[in-house]
Amino acid sequence: MKSQLTVVGLGGSLAQHSSSLAALKIALEGAADAGAKTDLLDIRQLSLPMYDPGTENNPPESVRRMCDTIHKSDGLIWSSPMYNGTISGSFKNALDWLKLLGDRNPPYLTDKVIGLISTAGGMQGLQAVNTMEFVVRALRGWAVPLVMPIAQAWKAFDKQGLAQDAQLSEQLRALGREVARGSCQFALQPPTKADAAKAETEIMPLSDEEAKDRLSPI
Repeated sequence: MKSQLTVVGLGGSLAQHSSSLAALKIALEGAADAGAKTDLLDIRQLSLPMYDPGTENNPPESVRRMCDTIHKSDGLIWSSPMYNGTISGSFKNALDWLKLLGDRNPPYLTDKVIGLISTAGGMQGLQAVNTMEFVVRALRGWAVPLVMPIAQAWKAFDKQGLAQDAQLSEQLRALGREVARGSCQFALQPPTKADAAKAETEIMPLSDEEAKDRLSPI
């Protein structure tokens, strides 16, 4: 087992003052309080190109760095603004690039613990959290039960990214601590055993290319 676990935050937006990024930074502070090493992947600074399946064998350097950082992590915290009832396009684009982790060992986000945050301008933000949870399962990760949908985020943080409410700050820190705690437990004994991974592979639907091969004459 590693001497120190790493929790990576992925999120923010293209906005200059991003409430989702502010929330993510506070949650990472909670993970650090629990003893984890933390790293931040800011969507705005990543400046990722649009996902292009044709470049998977030779991805841009920015994509490669992001995927390497995420693969080496033990836990993740995702934070996206809610646009039109779902996650932002820039955040979804970053998640699309995680398809490159399919050939790693273990593949995708297997046995990584993930905390979820969304920030909304209106009165609810749970739809974005639900969307992220679908992605977590698809990539074989484990979402912690505590989630943070932050309503009316425009008044929840000041322009320096500080939470205006001490209770909100503590809740975000608690999420970070939960991710660190879960990551520690999974590191001691990963819950996904070899037989489960094999079974999942066997029930995965065929890709378009595999389906064509099956239909080709022998």
